[in-house]
Amino acid sequence: MDALRLEWAGGAPKLRATDAMARHGLVTTVSSPAGTAAVVGWVGSARDRVTGAHALLDAYGRQGAALPSPPGDYAAVLVCRDRILLTRDEQARIPLFFRVSAGRVNAVSTSARALGSADGLDPRYFCRYLTGNMAQPHTEMTPFTGVHRVLGGEVVELSLTGQLRGHTPRRARPATDAPASTADGPRLEEAAQDLRLALENAVGRRMGTTTACHVSGGTDSTGVALLAARFLATGSGCPRELVLLAGRFSQGELAAEQPYVDLALAEIRRHTPAVRPVIVDADDVVDFDDFRHHAGDADEPHAHAFRAPFWSRLHGAAAGLGCDTLLTGCGAEPVADANPFHLHRLARTGRLRQMSRQARAWAAGSERGLRDVVHAYVVQPTLPLTAERITALSCGGTVLGGLGTFARPRWLRPGFARAHGFREARIAESRFVFGRRPEQSLYDAANYLAAPDPLSWHRAGQDGFFLSHPFLDPEVVATMSRLPAAATFRPGRPKAVLREALADLLPAPIRGRAVKVPFDDLYARGLRRHGEELIGLCRSARHPLITEMFDVETLCRAVREAQLGMGDAYAWDRMNSSLALVAWLEGLSAGS
Repeated sequence: MDALRLEWAGGAPKLRATDAMARHGLVTTVSSPAGTAAVVGWVGSARDRVTGAHALLDAYGRQGAALPSPPGDYAAVLVCRDRILLTRDEQARIPLFFRVSAGRVNAVSTSARALGSADGLDPRYFCRYLTGNMAQPHTEMTPFTGVHRVLGGEVVELSLTGQLRGHTPRRARPATDAPASTADGPRLEEAAQDLRLALENAVGRRMGTTTACHVSGGTDSTGVALLAARFLATGSGCPRELVLLAGRFSQGELAAEQPYVDLALAEIRRHTPAVRPVIVDADDVVDFDDFRHHAGDADEPHAHAFRAPFWSRLHGAAAGLGCDTLLTGCGAEPVADANPFHLHRLARTGRLRQMSRQARAWAAGSERGLRDVVHAYVVQPTLPLTAERITALSCGGTVLGGLGTFARPRWLRPGFARAHGFREARIAESRFVFGRRPEQSLYDAANYLAAPDPLSWHRAGQDGFFLSHPFLDPEVVATMSRLPAAATFRPGRPKAVLREALADLLPAPIRGRAVKVPFDDLYARGLRRHGEELIGLCRSARHPLITEMFDVETLCRAVREAQLGMGDAYAWDRMNSSLALVAWLEGLSAGS
């Protein structure tokens, strides 16, 4: 979606915002003696977007690019007196791209598709995309030749005529080790207090004039909604209304979640009666509904497009009520739980006896085998590609069998993979996911995996809001990343620090939940209903890159196997990503 655009006319930069986005308040344009800034989203506080945009412009206009990334959900273009700056927040929820031609930037936009050409696709991008479902937002490449992505937290500096002067990467987050001043680290109660304060700040920053909170009946979303309700009750910033948004399933596995949803809504209303609950009937929604639309019309291939129908139903309800932001509990699973890659840190620093003792406790607390725990959190991060290769060899015989996060799926043609750098792409992606310090890389990877934001971005013009995720706030991530395992891990009690932090708010049945019903039933019913359509989509595809890239019949066999319940979450993710790419390329052909 083209929310703003920077071009050059007569050698001078011309910055404009899309009228519809500006009317919704999703693009804020301000001017000062320092220059002009167009900010998509918000800086500092969602309630005062003009003040945040002015603060960003004045800070960068006065001091240049070497500044820490301010909090918020934004992408910004700043035309200063002597330079142009392109920047995004660390969460990187809102995209920003620039097009380079003959060594000069000649256009900037929030839409790669608006800058690119359907005749100039970069096959290297598709190899990187196919290594996993988080590989797009943290890489500079885009589907279109000559179009580049501004990375999260990065500042790209241009001259006033468009010459590229340089990139300033985001500032590194704090180390995950406990502070040196505390020998044993904080106790659970102290850690909970720190997390509670960070979450309150994160929720407060994201409260708009009319805020919606997604409530699913779990600890995460219920906790965010309760903090938002308390914020509303205090009158801080005077938000007008809080909407509690929940999907209702009266059949299937997800019907078991309804009592928890009802309990969460009742508890939130007990704290703050003024909130407005909105229950959206979702019985007729399954994954892959209207898949051609959700996957084909996106700005880039959207790996989570299969889940878009459910979120679209909720987004439509929130848009009808005039909400200007929607808060979720996304990101809490990896961020607010004990960090399992602490075991890897113990192993690589030679503390093998301590690692073995803690791995046994982890296995007992998660009801997993000791070998599985050591393989997942010590061996695989050390040798991710080798571990996947061994797993694939031991689970051969089917298309989806043993297919992990990085290995080449059998439907990706070997010749295409060799010609366009799939091997290099999967090495780069494995290094991003695990890195030199997997316990830190967990948080970086979670930021790009936890939330289905491409849908929110694609619909923002009609809905009038973006999704926002308090658990992925840099302050929350930094708080959890510096806590030692002794303060966060309680066998059999996942997210112990979060439960303690919200103990005075969460009702006991929700606070004590260890397992939540997943969306597997929605996915299985979607494949049963739409499997033949997906196979038909693959076989009827006409874009030449699809047959060059994929063995279509092997991909169709993968869909058949998934319909029968074969494979696992990793294999299904790889299949879903490939199906989304087929639909996107077909949509690109239709659009051009």
